[in-house]
Amino acid sequence: MPIVNRIHEFTNDVTAWRRDLHAHPELQYDVHRTAGIVAQHLRDFGCDEVVTGIGKTGVVGVIKGRKSASSKVIGLRADMDALPILEETGAAYASQNKGVMHACGHDGHTSMLLGAARYLAETRNFDGSAVVIFQPAEENGGAGAKAMVQDGLMDRFGIQEVYGMHNMPGMPVGTFALRPGALMASSTRIEIEVEGSGGHAAKPHLCVDPLVVATEIATALQLVVSRNVDPLAGTVLSITQIHAGTAFNIIPDRVYVAGTLRTLDNATRQFAERRIEEIATGIAAAHRSKAKVTITTGYPVTENHPEQTEFVERVAKDIVGGARVDVAIAPSMGAEDFSFMLLERPGAFIFIGNGESAGLHNAKYDFNDAALPVGMSYWARLVETAMPAD
Repeated sequence: MPIVNRIHEFTNDVTAWRRDLHAHPELQYDVHRTAGIVAQHLRDFGCDEVVTGIGKTGVVGVIKGRKSASSKVIGLRADMDALPILEETGAAYASQNKGVMHACGHDGHTSMLLGAARYLAETRNFDGSAVVIFQPAEENGGAGAKAMVQDGLMDRFGIQEVYGMHNMPGMPVGTFALRPGALMASSTRIEIEVEGSGGHAAKPHLCVDPLVVATEIATALQLVVSRNVDPLAGTVLSITQIHAGTAFNIIPDRVYVAGTLRTLDNATRQFAERRIEEIATGIAAAHRSKAKVTITTGYPVTENHPEQTEFVERVAKDIVGGARVDVAIAPSMGAEDFSFMLLERPGAFIFIGNGESAGLHNAKYDFNDAALPVGMSYWARLVETAMPAD
C-alpha cells in the first residue's frame, strides 16, 4: 500500500504519542491533559493558528497551503475522549486512570490526525486551508461535536466540507469501508416512570401493581419494530433497565423503565418515538396506573453526502487499492456525533480497519498501531487531492 514516505519516517513518534494518550485516558469534556498535548503539538508543528476551548475543551488547528490562490477550506475531525471501563488489555501502556480506558480507539484517531497535521504543516503541498478538529465528549451522549458547532466552529474557521474517520475491529488493517447516505443510526433515550399503588404482596387486589404494568409495556414496545415500522427500515428498540422495589413482600409504588431507540432515518425515528409514548400511556391507563414518558433525542443519523462520499472513496482507493475499499458496507446501528457536523456542512465519514482486535467498548480492546500510517496517509492525501497545489 502506498503509505506516504515522510509519514512512514515518523510513524514511531506517532505510535509513542498514541500509547501515551492510551495510558492517560480522560472522559467527556474533562480532556484537559489530552487537549493540552494536542495544542502543544500543533504549535510545535508550526500551524498558522491554534485555538483551544472550542466546545469547552476542543482544539482546532489551521494549516494553510503553500499556495493561496484557492479559498477552499476543509475540516478533518478526530475525537479525544475515553470510556468509563476498567482496562483488561495487560498492555505495558495500559490505562493509569483506574476505571477509565480508551476502549473505542479515540487515542488512535487523535494520533492519526496529529500525524497528518505534522505532515501537512511540513509540506504544505496544497492550495487552501486544512482545519484539524480535535473534539471532546463523543462518548456517552456528550455531544461534543454539537458543542463545537454551537461554539461557531464552521463559521469561525470558514469550513466548507468536513470529514471524519473511525476504526473498525474485524476489518483488516489496510482497508476502508463506507457508503453514501445513512452510515450510522440515530440514538434516542427512552425513560418511562410507571406509577401505581403499592402495598402488601399478599394483597395485590388492593394495589395497582406497577411491575405488571411495566413488564407489559416493555413487551408491547417490541411491537413498534415488529408491527409498526417497515421491515426494510433499520430500527432497533431495546429496553435495557427496569428498576423497582425494596423488599420481596412489598409491591412498590413506582417502576423505572429505560432503553434506547435506534433508526436510520429521521421520519422513522419521529414515528417510533410517538408510538412509544402512545403504547406506554395507553397500557398504563388500561391498568388504572400512569406512565410518564420522557424521550430524549440524542445523536442524529450519520448521513454521508453523495459527492463527498465518492471523493473519499477515490482517496481511500489511492492509498490501499480498489479491492481493499468496501463502498457498500451495511449501516451500523451504533450512533456517532459527527452527525452534527454533517448537518452543518457536506462531508463523509469512513471506517478504517483495526484488524482482529476485541470489539469497541470492550475491556480488552486496543487500537492497532499498524493502522496509524494508513490513517495518516488517508488524511494527507485527502487534503492534497481536495485542494491540489498545481
